[in-house]
Formats: sequence, C-alpha cells, structure tokens
Amino acid sequence: MEHDHTMQHEYGEMHDHSEHAAGHAHAGHGHGGMGHMHHMEEMRRRFIVSLIVTVPILLFSPMLQSWAGILFDFPYRGEVTALLATFIYLYGGKPFLTMTLDELKARQPGMMTLISMAITVAYGYSVSTLFFPGGKAFFWELATLIDIMLIGHYIEAKSILGASNALEDLVRLMPKTATRLKADGTSESVDVTALQPGDLILVRPGENIAADGTVEAGESSVNEALLTGESKPIFKTAGSTLFMGALNLDGALRVRIDKAGSESYLSQVIALVKEAQQSRSHTQDLANRAAGWLFYAALAAGSATFAVWSLLLSPADAVLRGVTVLIIACPHALGLAVPLVVAISTSLAAKSGILIRNRQAFEALRGIDTICFDKTGTVTEGRLAVSKTVALEDDNAMLAYAAALERDSEHSIARAVTAYADSVGVRPLRADVFKAIPGIGASAEVDGHAVMVGGPQLIARERLTIPPPLQTYSDSASTTVWVIVDRRPLGVILLDDRIRNSSADAVATLKSFGIETWMLTGDNEAVAASVADMTGIDRYRAGLLPDEKLAFVKARRAEGRRVAMVGDGVNDAPSLLGADIGIAVGAGTDIAIDSADIILTRSDLRSVVDAVRLSRRTYGKMKENLWWASGYNLVAIPLAAGVLAPWNIVIGPAFGAVLMSISTVIVALNAQLLKRAAH
Repeated sequence: MEHDHTMQHEYGEMHDHSEHAAGHAHAGHGHGGMGHMHHMEEMRRRFIVSLIVTVPILLFSPMLQSWAGILFDFPYRGEVTALLATFIYLYGGKPFLTMTLDELKARQPGMMTLISMAITVAYGYSVSTLFFPGGKAFFWELATLIDIMLIGHYIEAKSILGASNALEDLVRLMPKTATRLKADGTSESVDVTALQPGDLILVRPGENIAADGTVEAGESSVNEALLTGESKPIFKTAGSTLFMGALNLDGALRVRIDKAGSESYLSQVIALVKEAQQSRSHTQDLANRAAGWLFYAALAAGSATFAVWSLLLSPADAVLRGVTVLIIACPHALGLAVPLVVAISTSLAAKSGILIRNRQAFEALRGIDTICFDKTGTVTEGRLAVSKTVALEDDNAMLAYAAALERDSEHSIARAVTAYADSVGVRPLRADVFKAIPGIGASAEVDGHAVMVGGPQLIARERLTIPPPLQTYSDSASTTVWVIVDRRPLGVILLDDRIRNSSADAVATLKSFGIETWMLTGDNEAVAASVADMTGIDRYRAGLLPDEKLAFVKARRAEGRRVAMVGDGVNDAPSLLGADIGIAVGAGTDIAIDSADIILTRSDLRSVVDAVRLSRRTYGKMKENLWWASGYNLVAIPLAAGVLAPWNIVIGPAFGAVLMSISTVIVALNAQLLKRAAH
C-alpha cells in the first residue's frame, strides 16, 4: 500500500481512543484460560485438605513415632489410619488417577501413570496388611507422596497459566454501531451487523471505521497502525481505501462500504489469530518423558523382583520387596524437578520485567536461531520527535512561527514540534484568526503575516513551489511539516520515530548468541532500511500487512528455523501466535499481550536478551534436577530389588523413604541455585 508522508492535527473534537474502544467492546470470556484456572485451584484445594488429613497419619505412624521418641497407641489405630489414607487416596489421588486414564487411552504412560501405580500399589498392599498380619503398611508414605505430587502440580499449573483473551480483545476493536446515511439525506444509528456492501456511512472524528470501504467525500487522517504497523497516520481523501477498526482522527468522512462483517480485513485478522491459536503445538514435558521411561523400568524391576524373591523367600517377603521397588521408583524428586525450577525462574523473570505466560515456549526460547522484530513501538519508541529543521534563513524564526500554530494542539506531531521549540529556547509567537485544515494542517495570522503549517498535501493544495534548497526534502522518508509565511515556504521540520536507546545493544548481543535478526514492518522501505542500519539488524521486510508477517514467520519455520517474534501491536498478533515463541512489549496493546507467550513489562529490548539467557539457565538447571532425581532411582531401585542381597545389603521401605526425602531436598536446593546464576 502507499505510505503518505503527511501531517495530522487534532483541531476540533477528538475522543479518547481507549474509551471509544472499550465502549464498543463485546462481552466474552476465554474458556481455555478459565478451564486451566479451575484445574490449578482444584490442585490447591486438594493439597490443603490432603495435607490436613496427613498430619494425624504421620502422628499415628509407629516408624515416625520411634524416630521422634514419642510412642503411643490406641485401639483400632490401624483401621483409623487406613480410613484416613483411603480418603487421601480417593480425594487427593483422584486427579492423577483420572489423568492416568487419558495417558493409557493414548498409549503413552508417563508421570500420571507412574504416580497412580505407586499410590495404588502402596494403598492396596497397606490395606491388605490389616487382614494379613506380618506385612509393612505404607500409609504415611502414601499420604506424603500424594501431598508432594499435588503441590508440585499446583506449582506447575500456576506457572503455565495464561489467559486466552486474544480474540476477545480483537473483538473490542470492532465498532458496535455506525451512522448510516439514508437516500433522503438523513442519518440513522445502526448495529454494525446490519451494514451491507453499498451502504453509505458517516465516520466522525474520533470514531473507529465500522467496515472496509472507500471514501466518497471528506478528507481526514486515519490511524491504521493496528492493521499495518505504519507509524504515521495516513491522509485519506475521495477514493482512498479504509479498513474496519482503523481510527478516524480529524475530519468527517463519507464512506461507501465494500466489505462488512466477516468479510472485513479486521475479521480476517481475527480469523488468523484463531487459526494460529488452534495450530499451536506443545512439546512434551521433559519430566513426563523421564517418568515414561521410569514407568517401564519400575514396572519391569518390580515384576522381576517379585518373581525372583518369590522363588527364594516367602510370597509375603517377595511382595514386600516388589512393593518397595515401586514405592521407591515413584518420582517424588522428579515431580518437583521441573516445577520448582519453573517457579523460581518465573519469579526471577518477573523481577527483570519478563512475565512468562507459556512455560513450554519459554523453555524453547533457549534454542531459537531467528528472531523477528516489529519496528514501531518495539525497536522504536512509537512516537515522533523532531530529528532535523531546515530553514532558508533563520531556524529559530521558522520554529517561532510553527510553534505559534502548534502550541494549542494536542496532536502528537504538534506536541513534538512545540517540545522541540521549547528545548532549543524558542518562544512561540502569538497566533490570531486560527483555522484548522482537517488532515492537512492549519493557518493563522502571526505578526501580520499569513502563516500555514502542514504536510505535503498543504504544498499541493496551495500549489506552492518549493525553493531549490528545500526540494531534496519533498520526498523525505521522514514526516515533514512545512512552514509557509505569506505563501512562501520558509523551511521544513522533519520528524522521525525515535529508535530506543537499548535496541542496538540488544540486537548486537542477540547476534553474538548466533541468532539471526529480522525486522518486519508495515512502514515504508526507506524508513525500514534506515532503522535496520542504525540498529544493526541483519535483514528486514517492509510494507507488510498482518497476514504477510504471519506468512513470513511460517516460511522461516518451514525451513526448519526456530523463530521468536517480538511485537506490540494488534497487527503483530497473528505472527506472535504463529511463531515458536511470541514476545510482546508490555507497552503495546492488550491483544498483542494476550497473544504472546512472554511479555516484557518494560519497553526495553535488552529484556529479550535477559529472557534468552534465563531460558538457557533454566533449561540447564532442569536437566541437572532430572539427573539428580533419576540418579536416585538408578541407585535405589536395584538396591530395593535386592541385587546386593548376597552381601546383606538390602534397602528397606524406611531407608528408601529417607533416600527419597534426601533426593527431594537436593533437587529443591539445586533449583535455588538458579537465583545465584541470575546475579
């Protein structure tokens, strides 16, 4: 599309953008996020109840009583303990038993199957000791095992909880009503769903455009940043194309509808977001894979132990040793190895201005080899500032005229001009007979001179000739504000979107990590080339619409690249979701944030560097913990199975429980070391 270099003024009535959008919001809720919240709260509730019931079980355990040196007994102690353990097994263990069915149906036994097998065997064998004396009850091991698994999965669920409000936020951008013009010249307010192609609508300043269409009458500047990423509002006149959801800034427009409802471009963006959400795949958790391997190992070891010892000893002893193997194999430490690291890394990230919404994507961030940046509001600040002034005679005199007209305007360009004038010590002159020229500029009388300020459209409208010294700026990639005194161009003020101070440093560091950097922008070629050159970004693509950004990201992934996308606008939402990892700058729109896996609360690209570093350290710590947890099993299972029994080295349930606790403590302490690595 064509990118006009124009100046816009907010003379007249302007409405607050956020209030306007909020006032036209559609109700709705993200069901996926609510379902996950319910799961997390259920784990928390079951953990608290189970922990309370565990206390008397621990007090009634003869083994723990002997350790504490406090011995007491009472009638039916075993039966009471069994009843309490039954409650914990059925209530606390229900989530694991239910999820085991899903794993078995999928023929992928993993963590849930291993946990369910251990608690079921421990429970069943322990209850049997009430009827067949001589066995060893595992009631307190059963209770603590379920407690630890519940708190571990609660921590994990809390760390990966993310909202699914992307579509809801996009819908909020869609106007709810529109002003439709009748054939007799009157108007009526109608719901946007009633609009049809061919209808004529009136779009007032401050309103969002209700449908895709063509301007039939009127002139105005329109903010299309939500769709194109273009950093400057676009001047629209008769024959110009408009998109639904774009914001009309300063002039009334009569628009003939071309596409309405689901056919509009904004609706297509919504469809892209929905498609990207549905196509997102989730990598299997490392701990689940380890638990899957451990499941088969434990099942084989337990069965072999029972078979061998049933031939050498009594069936009761064989059952005892087989059950001990299964109990020891249950991943107390393995269940906490990943969630503890995740909880700590999430906290560390938050302190650094990094909010993790998708744990699996955060873990995958360590392996990216391509990172794509949106330009406006991401690499740049997303606001215009004066970069240069050129005057035929005196810069200060030209600025004094410009500031005279701009000082009472709230428009971002006007504020930038007046701020620059103040910064260089130029005092604005007094302006009289002020008149706004919608979408073009303004005019006034200043010290007896006829003064006008505006963009290229002002030069064209007034049919003025630009003096040779200034002609080189007529095609500038910057936003240009011409200052005209008595129909003579006195000079030009150039404004550009400022590059963030941290962008170049962040890009350089990412490149040192071996990551290829791209910039994807809806802005024009000249601006994109300039920003890429100043920041050191490897490559760029300019003039991209949301679907084109998404197509680019998909193409890189199809090549086998692991892609992260960093953006802040609605136009970035599909590509944020379509990338392996979506990273949103927190200063951006709600939709970009809701579409992202990771959110940067500070508009500083060095936070992206911090996120990559932390992801790598987190993954390393996860691997260490998994080795600690699995190493315990590699040693304890053979000992419990009795491979060293000929030398009178046999691990019993009590000692196995101690080893299990030590393994859990080691994993917990090792996870805490992640804090030191962050400093």
